[in-house]
Amino acid sequence: MSAPGPQPARPGPLLSVERLSRSFGGLQAVKDLSFAVDEGEIVALIGPNGAGKTTAFALLSGFLTPDAGRVSFRGHDLRGLRPHQVNALGLARTFQIMRPFPRLTVVRNVMIATLGRHASPAVAEARARDILAELDLAAKADVQAASLTLAERKRLELARALGTEPVLLLLDEVMSGLTGAETERIVELVRGVNRRGVAILLIEHVMRAVMSLAQRIVVLNYGERIAEGRPDAVARDPRVIEAYLGDEGVSGAPA
Repeated sequence: MSAPGPQPARPGPLLSVERLSRSFGGLQAVKDLSFAVDEGEIVALIGPNGAGKTTAFALLSGFLTPDAGRVSFRGHDLRGLRPHQVNALGLARTFQIMRPFPRLTVVRNVMIATLGRHASPAVAEARARDILAELDLAAKADVQAASLTLAERKRLELARALGTEPVLLLLDEVMSGLTGAETERIVELVRGVNRRGVAILLIEHVMRAVMSLAQRIVVLNYGERIAEGRPDAVARDPRVIEAYLGDEGVSGAPA
């Protein structure tokens, strides 16, 4: 599979989500969700556990089919597309539960992604090694993935997603369980990815990282959007404080 060719200029946002809904039996996981992500933007999707964030990611990336609503990406309607078809358009995601191939080397894990864009194994390996260097994993390229630490596995998950050469990257809790220093390093790496033109939509509970990275925040509660805006405004929204942040979240917001 070759990388998507040059795209004509498109009016409107890179990703547009309109009145997206999905239920499981009697549980309404996502309800009438609407938001957008612009080219090169970093947007955070936050909310308490069970708010519908990961379900929303699955709907955007083709792993689940919405009951209602529409998702448009790079001018394409994503309804009915499978995950590999969505990915081919330039949308990639990481997973909260990481499942690398433990007995393969780190570089081979990333090559599974890069081979989707580069038919030549030599080119795919070179691209995989470039990504690993970008994410401080070059020294681990030729060891088995099973030997990596948690922080290294998080970066490998990010590397595998970047191997598909996305224009929009969905990050599902890539900082959970990390130390403060490890989290700061991931923040720096995500900023670096964004600086080279990749838009980011992230789910994250580490609020200091969210406030540092996001240009805009969308807040979910019980599957519905309850707030959206700049980080400082969202952190002081009474509905967000009551549903999710509490007083600690307010103190962590930028002045």
